[in-house]
Amino acid sequence: MKLFDVYPLFDIEPVKAQGCYIWDKNDHKYLDLYGGHAVISIGHTHPHYVERITQQLNQIGFYSNSVQNQLQKDLARKLGEISGLDDYNLFLCNSGAEANENALKLASFATGKKKVISFKKGFHGRTSAAVAVTDNPKIIAPINSKHESVILELNNLDTVEEALKNNDICAVIIEGIQGIGGIIVPDAEFLEGLEQLCNQYNTVLILDEIQSGYGRSGKFFAFQYSKVKPHLVTMAKGMGNGFPIGGVLISNKFEPWYGMLGTTFGGNYLACAAALAVLEVIEKEDLIQNAQKVGSHLLAKAKKMLKGCKVRGYGLMIGLEFDEEIVALRKKLLFEEKIFTGVSGTKTIRILPPLNLSIEEADLFIDKLVKCVQ
Repeated sequence: MKLFDVYPLFDIEPVKAQGCYIWDKNDHKYLDLYGGHAVISIGHTHPHYVERITQQLNQIGFYSNSVQNQLQKDLARKLGEISGLDDYNLFLCNSGAEANENALKLASFATGKKKVISFKKGFHGRTSAAVAVTDNPKIIAPINSKHESVILELNNLDTVEEALKNNDICAVIIEGIQGIGGIIVPDAEFLEGLEQLCNQYNTVLILDEIQSGYGRSGKFFAFQYSKVKPHLVTMAKGMGNGFPIGGVLISNKFEPWYGMLGTTFGGNYLACAAALAVLEVIEKEDLIQNAQKVGSHLLAKAKKMLKGCKVRGYGLMIGLEFDEEIVALRKKLLFEEKIFTGVSGTKTIRILPPLNLSIEEADLFIDKLVKCVQ
């Protein structure tokens, strides 16, 4: 048997990692400015993280959600404290797509409606309802067409209100910062307008913070650059620093009932131990402030040194859009300069490093990038 070949792979096999660096099987050292799709939040193999998971595994690794689990309650409490959303409830699952799937389902339960508004260049996952509200026809199978979505232009409240007037929209889903779409930041006024319209038309506002959350933007959630109070917030990626976990923050407007939502593996002991370790490190090492400080430095230096490049983002969620395709540039950075980056489309380099990236490492990246561009 061989693997089902769905990923284009670089000829690199990582075998060790620490902090913001990884090493391949040939002992080449790479600066990691992509964090495995924005997943590595507190750095690779952080000692506290490793200790937390190891200790938990020595006690109990898994049991079902039919029994009490104090770690789930501890995680909800800590998450509420650090995020500032302590008046929400937490549903735990295993991934970002699953978080969005459950959020959309909850919105439909609550309103009795089934259509969803999402936005162009948005990405919300590869499961059934999540893929149906994603602006990428290539990943939408015929079976997904049973879900009805309306995909609109970002930052245009008029088109949103026009769609809402039919009174058949259960939810509006939007990323705090569009990741795969190219690090596109929605206007704060647009988010605030969405909240007002959703309240007016009995529609649920879902903030997808799967990539932009957990301190990456320099706030705990990217939507906190505005005054908006979403009905639901979805998260994953940086939540577990590599251990699979996702979640939905649910405002008090929703009334639960048994059987409404469920999961076998969501909120298991190891996942909760990992997620608690992440929050403890973020708090102790002030990583949200570091993301803001280092990100601001990186953004300013990129704008100064990369003439003609469109520089976007907040914190350590940065897009560098060039006039020409960047496939060769990214490979040069990876194979010659030993720096991992991501991409959005064919012209934008996506920077999503661990939140403990230093000023020196940010400078090293920009200097190497300028060298490659020249």
